[in-house]
Amino acid sequence: MNAGNRPLVILVPIVAMMLSFGCGHDEPHHAASDLQPVAVSTVEVELVSDVKPIEVRGVIQPARQAMISSRAMGPVVALRVRAGDMVSKGQTLLEIQPAQSDGQLAQAEGALSQATAGLALAERNFQRFQALHAENAASDLELDVARMQYEQARGAVAQANGAVQTASSVADESQVRAPFAARIVTTMVEVGDLAAPGRPLVRLESIGGQQIWLTVRESDIARMAEGDEVGVEIDARPDLGVLSGKVVEIVPSADTATHTFTVKVGLGDTSVSSGLAGRALISGDRADRLVVPISAVHLRGGLELVVVRADDGTARTRAVTTGGTLEDGRIEVLSGLNRGDSVAVDAPGPLADGTPLEVTQ
Repeated sequence: MNAGNRPLVILVPIVAMMLSFGCGHDEPHHAASDLQPVAVSTVEVELVSDVKPIEVRGVIQPARQAMISSRAMGPVVALRVRAGDMVSKGQTLLEIQPAQSDGQLAQAEGALSQATAGLALAERNFQRFQALHAENAASDLELDVARMQYEQARGAVAQANGAVQTASSVADESQVRAPFAARIVTTMVEVGDLAAPGRPLVRLESIGGQQIWLTVRESDIARMAEGDEVGVEIDARPDLGVLSGKVVEIVPSADTATHTFTVKVGLGDTSVSSGLAGRALISGDRADRLVVPISAVHLRGGLELVVVRADDGTARTRAVTTGGTLEDGRIEVLSGLNRGDSVAVDAPGPLADGTPLEVTQ
């Protein structure tokens, strides 16, 4: 190839590239004209004003719970319950060997017998000196001494009676019983362990009347009052639905670390395990919200998309951010739409921009 032909060789690729770009520019216009019309129903984005609820979290607590111990001292000889058992009021939970408590009761009863005998003697002696004093055969001092001995004997009997009652009540506690109908949470001793006054033996909690203890921010505590009705949901028990609760107590002091208040909400006869997490909705402030039917929102690849009908009657697919769902089947739109926008509620899915829309309703 000679030097005179080189410019022609260079120009051929450049012209080919220009023709290629020109054809590429015409292709999108041609594709848009081939879009088929889609029949849809549309509604306008509506602005509603309502009370936006505030969610507060809490934990299920039993209405009553107790750590059972006994004043009797001795080895545990029988354990009648295990964790998870249901017991009635007065039912025996465990037995403590009664030897020591029985010995203390016997000592107290012996002391009572001695005091009773001493009282009988002191009473007869006092009566004798009263008779002698009436005949001027005993001095006032002798009568006063006899009266004092009689009163001391009466006091000794009363003291001995108290000791017997105390020893008897301790002896009764060798049979450890449930103070109320409850569920056994855990047992802290086994047969052979030494029970001593103050040592926890069994932990139990009431069967019914559970409460949820809500943690409420200081800015929201004024929204609640005793007697308010509150809807409660248990995270681990969706089968229970929304439970009806009533505020039974508002702890008057806030937590100094979190600046939150504890609000106790009774759940009535509902029986659920303590320690489960739950939530409740309380009334918030009135707010304006944009809403659309939930059927207008399409989920694609983690995005929430809505088909909007433009002024020229074609589709525009927009990404939106949604909030909570209303009871009437509409959903709040936080961003991506404006009031009055016309959105498709029954589109088959996100549509290509420029798709003609035939409104059927």
